Amino acid sequence: MKHIEKGSEPQSLTAYNKKVSASTKWKSFNRKVKNDVYDSILHEQGYICCYCGIRISRKKCHIEHYRPKSKYTHLTFDYSNLISSCQGEDEQRPTKPVHCGHKKGGWFDEELMISPLDPNCSSYFRYTGAGEILATPDTEHQEAAETTIKMLALDINKLKKMRRKVVDGVIQATQDLSEEEIKQLSEAWLERDTSGRYEPFWATIDYVLKQFY
Repeated sequence: MKHIEKGSEPQSLTAYNKKVSASTKWKSFNRKVKNDVYDSILHEQGYICCYCGIRISRKKCHIEHYRPKSKYTHLTFDYSNLISSCQGEDEQRPTKPVHCGHKKGGWFDEELMISPLDPNCSSYFRYTGAGEILATPDTEHQEAAETTIKMLALDINKLKKMRRKVVDGVIQATQDLSEEEIKQLSEAWLERDTSGRYEPFWATIDYVLKQFY
């Protein structure tokens, strides 16, 4: 999980929120304003899923309410509560969501949900050479990390296989490099590309590279 640094909300959303009432439903969200929100949050996240880190695009994601709108109705159009999650499809049954935002659904626990809006969120997880995601050994945050992994289904085989390929790629790229060269590689690898995109599974890459220096 990579930290998402929220910026200013689109001006169109600011104007929209001045007009809507507390009873306005998400389904009636103005399409143009919604598109502006999509563009803004996708850029903030570097086009990777807020939870698993898979590559996303406008057609392969949904606007995720970090605090579910079903329980926190006053945050339905609050930009600070809006992030972007992948669709979480099963590779064998694409219409069935099996991980991330759609899997999370209306679940939320203030104490047990690790937030990608938390600057320290990546420190709560570890990754293995087999592509597994594990909770931090820090007992203070271990239960929250384990619960988040479970409720978002972040350790399903599909994601483990994808992360394993990433880990293998990192290990291959760092072979025969000095510690200083690995640091330089890390800095370049973890930057946005010219299109403003981060590498998929950014947090996994960051974790593995830090094991070398």
